[in-house]
Amino acid sequence: LVPEQAQKFLRILIKKSVIMGMSTVEPMKSPKKEVDKIRFASRILRAGQSGQALTAAERSKPDLSKVELDSKLFKAEVRLNNEVLEDSIERGNLRNTVMQLMTQAVSRDMEDVLVNGDTASADPFLAQFDGILKQAASNVVNAGGVRLNKSILRDLLRAMPTEFLVNKLDMRYMTSVDAEIDYRDTLTDRATPGGDSALGAFVNNEATIGYTGVPVVAVPLFPEDLGGGANTTNVVFCDPKNIHVGIHREIRLETDKDISAGEVIMVISLRFDTKYAEETAVAKATNVLVG
Repeated sequence: LVPEQAQKFLRILIKKSVIMGMSTVEPMKSPKKEVDKIRFASRILRAGQSGQALTAAERSKPDLSKVELDSKLFKAEVRLNNEVLEDSIERGNLRNTVMQLMTQAVSRDMEDVLVNGDTASADPFLAQFDGILKQAASNVVNAGGVRLNKSILRDLLRAMPTEFLVNKLDMRYMTSVDAEIDYRDTLTDRATPGGDSALGAFVNNEATIGYTGVPVVAVPLFPEDLGGGANTTNVVFCDPKNIHVGIHREIRLETDKDISAGEVIMVISLRFDTKYAEETAVAKATNVLVG
């Protein structure tokens, strides 16, 4: 795709994806890209005295490090035979319709690997790189096999290092669809205006539900079959902008014909990767019952 087409393609991918719509999407000029990190992990202010500089021991310097996005190749191929194209009600427009549907499907599948990627997976698709669930390993809370409730969200809040809670309202609790429904049900059980509001939000697609001002977001591609088939899921608590998705700008969308087989061939290929800019700024709850 030419740059303008690639940008439009990226916009569609991001719009159709819950995760990419919230995260930091990094267009990559090359297959690899380094994301710079800088932070002060401890106190930098000292007690000062007029006319005296701080001693060498009292001076501070930032923690500097980098995260590397290393894009992996993914492909999608669709073949339509001439008879299907000729017999379709849409006729000549069918090819364009299929292209649009392919773009939506690519966005869905990208979100799948962004969430569920695991280099130890037996599925070659998911084994390309570790997704956001696998990468979140520093601040883990075991929910104990109960349905999502405010106690689990409270424990996630407590598990998050305090230094990362300065902009708490920018953060999100991300979980599966059924887990979000379970949490919503715990709120609607309350005979209060808050309970009515939670029910109305679910029916009318109004304001999101949350805990201490932080929204709880349902991500359709979050798994609900973890724990050895015990119908459990995870909850990830972080600022979504901490999730960096690198997409190589060299996106290919190509068509060809197989004259002998009488088929139209459509192929999409792209490269992408995901990393947390700061993995310690993520808390994850495991063993949350759903279903």
